[in-house]
Amino acid sequence: MNLRDRCRQLWNAPEPHKNGSPFALFLSILSLFYRSGVALRNALYDRGFSKSFRLPCKVISVGNVTVGGTGKTPVVVLLARMLKEHGYRPAVLSRGYGSKGAAPVNIVSDGESILLGPREGGDEPVLIAESVPGIPVLSGPDRYLTGKTALSRLDADVLILDDGFQHRRLFRDLNIVLLDVDRPWGNGFLLPRGPLREPPAGALKRADLLIRTGEGKEGNRGEIPGYFNDVPGSERTLLGSLPVFRGTHQPRALISRHRGQEMEPRDLKGKRICAFAGIGTPERFRKTLESLGAEITAFLSFPDHHRYSPSDLDFLEQEAKKAHAEMIVTTEKDEIKLMSLDLPAMPCYSLRIEMNIDPREDFERLILGMLKKNQAKT
Repeated sequence: MNLRDRCRQLWNAPEPHKNGSPFALFLSILSLFYRSGVALRNALYDRGFSKSFRLPCKVISVGNVTVGGTGKTPVVVLLARMLKEHGYRPAVLSRGYGSKGAAPVNIVSDGESILLGPREGGDEPVLIAESVPGIPVLSGPDRYLTGKTALSRLDADVLILDDGFQHRRLFRDLNIVLLDVDRPWGNGFLLPRGPLREPPAGALKRADLLIRTGEGKEGNRGEIPGYFNDVPGSERTLLGSLPVFRGTHQPRALISRHRGQEMEPRDLKGKRICAFAGIGTPERFRKTLESLGAEITAFLSFPDHHRYSPSDLDFLEQEAKKAHAEMIVTTEKDEIKLMSLDLPAMPCYSLRIEMNIDPREDFERLILGMLKKNQAKT
């Protein structure tokens, strides 16, 4: 088990505060240094010592307070489509984590064609570009610089930051924060002892609206206060004052890019499958497949943003055969990274997931209304 897997195992362990192992204590010490660094950085921005730059357009950030998947990419896709339908010219800016592009700004899509693959542009940017034809998608570590490029070269008038909540160098008009309905703060610890990127109290002060994602435990499907008992009283009051929407992941299709085929998600019912994923929340993917009636005979997890090799695919094929699977199923983000490789002879599909926001009409009204305001936040 590598270091990353050991950390994730610790993050998901029950009663995390009672774990006194040497490894947990070591990570707790590192978390103290991380907390200090985050606090200093946020204080510099809050007090104006670090400057945030404004661009002559509206900026929307979609992010979260923990590492791992909460559904940011589907929300970005939903927003981009919605804004285009309402006459805006959106562009999506992504960090492009794990990409090998050497340029400070990578134009993944110019709105007419996809120009870069996952290795140069990043997994999520390419997936977003495929999902929103006609909308430019750019990647790069500096969102201000990529934003300037989107305005000057691609005629955008609204910028959507994918996973941009902690990127405070660029002013934004709207901060959308996604929270997992069951574990909004992970295990309650900051990196690397837990998945928190920053203390929740400070994050809530910068948020404009919340989207709670995931199905939730039985009895946890009502209004949002109640799952956040670990938040101090003053911040719980702030939390209660924010607009809250429910986001649910909806399987839309089974896609095979190599074969050029598409199936309905219901076609998985009763199928013996070998599933794999290299994402932040592989168990959520597994539960989705089970909810569709698939019989998972083998399930393999890879690190988030894993770069697959031919040996990985050989291993997958062997495991699928041993498990007597009829087909291999993965996520769209993973399938994107397989396009340059020779896939196993066994049929391989990815599950396309889209986000539903409820109530949708109120969400659209709030987003469009906030875009008309002149006030910006960092």
